[in-house]
Parts: sequence; structure tokens; C-alpha cells
Amino acid sequence: MDPLSDILSLLKPRNLLSAGFAAGGDWAVQFPDQQDNIKTGAVVRGRCLLWVEGEARPLPLEPGDCFLLPAGRPFRMASGPDVTPLPAQELFAAARRGGVAQMGAGDDFLCVSSRFALDGRHAGLLLSLLPPLVHLRDAGDRSGLRWAMERMMLELREDRPGAFLVLRHLAHMMLVQALRLHLDNGPHGGRAGWLFALSDRQIGAAIAAIHAEPAHPWTLQELARHVGMSRSSFAERFKQMVGDAPLEYVTRWRMLLAGDRLLSGRESVSAIALSVGYQSESAFSTAFKRVLGCPPRDYARRYGDASQ
Repeated sequence: MDPLSDILSLLKPRNLLSAGFAAGGDWAVQFPDQQDNIKTGAVVRGRCLLWVEGEARPLPLEPGDCFLLPAGRPFRMASGPDVTPLPAQELFAAARRGGVAQMGAGDDFLCVSSRFALDGRHAGLLLSLLPPLVHLRDAGDRSGLRWAMERMMLELREDRPGAFLVLRHLAHMMLVQALRLHLDNGPHGGRAGWLFALSDRQIGAAIAAIHAEPAHPWTLQELARHVGMSRSSFAERFKQMVGDAPLEYVTRWRMLLAGDRLLSGRESVSAIALSVGYQSESAFSTAFKRVLGCPPRDYARRYGDASQ
């Protein structure tokens, strides 16, 4: 897989709820704290204002706009600034298992939204790289995102057999498309990290090579040569863009892979160590504890049941 797919597979995003929202006239909805989950939303029809806790100004949303709320902050959506909001818990009670919540008469405004939970142990891999509010409006190619949100609204309205599974896949598609578009827009506020490094031709190629062969005995010289850079220039640029030195990133990725395999309970520590490039179980255990905070066997005992 490619690096973005690799990391999302480790984070195991779980779609907790997908729902539609239709409104007419004057309306406003207050959403509570999302409890560290990612909230995605997309406007199918109409316009509204979005207030996110901690942000100074409301964000105008138009048809085709998408937003991500990675920090899970409380937020409010409304047709205008002076409308008293209804708590979302009341409005969406009928759409708890999916469906379309209705407010007011008509459907001048239509949107779809999904809420995701990530693997709590490694959620910071993604969430720390994203601002509290991601607004996707000026991206070039939004056809994939637009198709997913229109199809999601259709599934929510029709409630056909198999809708739950279709909605789950569409929600994941919307999340990936939104991350792609955010990546294409480049880093904001000087943020560094693997996500934005993927859009750099040379550093992205180095990360892809590491992910393709994590057990390979990578050296700084070999990685630099692989992407056509001098060793010093490559090391400086990688550190600047990713936030870790190249070989630090190699070690961290190996340990994340090893941790995921430990939780399956199907392989011995020595076999997992070998699979990520360590001939010595003791050397692997030392690196594992340094990166993930505990020895491999403790990690499996501590987190194994929770992963099932």
C-alpha cells in the first residue's frame, strides 16, 4: 500500500455514525464535544455558517464545501447568526442509526456528515498534524468527494438493504478524499509531519520506499541516493518536513508495524522482530520500548484485549 493507506490502516478509523441533515427556513443546531473523534461534513445544497469552539469567526459553507473537525471540538451550524440552536442530540435521535434528520419545513439546506474514532494509541499520528478546522473549498478536483457525498445522501434517504455497509465505505472514502485535498493544499501554520511530506516528490518517495520495505537495512546514504539527493541535503530536508530524522522515522514505522502485529497474537516476538529488520530479539525489544514506552510482551498484554 501507499504510505497514507498504510498509516490509516494502523489507525483503524471506525465510522461511528453517518447521517444526513435537511433544513428549511431559519434553523440552527448545536453539536456537543465529539470526544476526540474526527467529524467530517459536506454541504450538498444550500448555504450555512459554521462556528467551531475556539475559532474567532464563523465559516461560511456553500454547496460542495467539505469540512473536517479533527480535534472534536463543539460546533454550531446555522442559517444565520441570530437563530437559537437546537441541541443535536434531540434533532438526530431519530437518525441515530443513519437516516436524514429534518429541521423546519423543506430542504433548502442539505448536508451529510460522519464521525470517526481512531485507534487511541496512535491517533496523534494524524490528529497532531491537522488544525482544529479544515475547510476544503478551493481544491481543484473534488469530483470524488462530491460523488461520495451525493451517494451517501441517496443511501440515507432510501434505506435500502445493505445500506449500513455502503454508508461505512462511503464515509471512509469521504475521509480519505478530504485528507487528500487537504494534503494538496499544503501545510498550514508551519506544520511539519509525514502527511504533508507525502506531497513532496523526493521526501514522499523516500517515505514510500521505507513503507514498501520496512525490514530493509536502510542507511541515510541509501535513502538519499534513492531520491537523487546528497546525504546532507536529504537529511536536512527530511527533518524539516517530517519532524523526525530519516532513520528515526524508519525505526518508528517499524515499531508501529510491530505493535500492530503483536496485537494479533498470532506471531512470536522473535518472528515479528525479524519481520521488521531485527536479527536480535533483545535489540528489537530495546527499540520497541524506547519508541512505544513498554516492552513488546507488556504491550501485547496491555492492549491486546482492547483491540479485539
